[in-house]
Amino acid sequence: MRVALFVTCLVDGMFPDVGKATVSLLERLGVKVEVPFAQSCCGQMHINSGYASLAGPLIARHAAAFDGYDAVVTPSASCAGAVRHQHPALAERSGDAQLGARVRELAARTYELTEFLADVLGLDDVGARYPHRVTYHPTCHGLRVLRAQDKALRLLRNVRDMELVELPDAESCCGFGGTFALKNADVSAAMLADKTKAIGATAAEVCTAADPSCLMHIGGGLSRLRTGTRTVHLAEILAST
Repeated sequence: MRVALFVTCLVDGMFPDVGKATVSLLERLGVKVEVPFAQSCCGQMHINSGYASLAGPLIARHAAAFDGYDAVVTPSASCAGAVRHQHPALAERSGDAQLGARVRELAARTYELTEFLADVLGLDDVGARYPHRVTYHPTCHGLRVLRAQDKALRLLRNVRDMELVELPDAESCCGFGGTFALKNADVSAAMLADKTKAIGATAAEVCTAADPSCLMHIGGGLSRLRTGTRTVHLAEILAST
């Protein structure tokens, strides 16, 4: 099986350890991973900000970069959601039948990390060990677009020496939403305050999630409160032994 890593902009630019952890985990499980150098932004932020026409060339570039791979894995539920749902819709709207076919085909073999582990490799235990008290935030795209939260929880429950504690009102948005946090800063801050309060109630050492963007937002809030709770991407926990 030829497997490619879709790194994503945020992982590449701000959280490279998440990408490294994803590759380390998959290779430990016997999966050889390639990283196509031609990949770039998938265009999600353009689409979400109302500039869908500008995302067209990025969608075409994305399809070309990952052509020929049996599976494309990404440590980002939001970017996986963009490829699976936004790309096909926009490609169809463009009227380019050839691009539409390529994008739909790629969407069918694109997986968020926990989906690949559970649905393709058939695993709910990856042999991880993480001796900490952890709470899990199911991000909006993972929860509502991919519907993959059960996969993440099954994997986390099988991590050795880890205490997984339930997050109150877990399904509430953290308030990030990409440019939403910039355009609606007051609302975003209020939502973040609710989320950090809920995390604080768990007395967890670590808050984890499958989206680096949400963890960036939550991590900023927790650090300003000096709670002592840190954010760690799910891939980094599952890669730990």
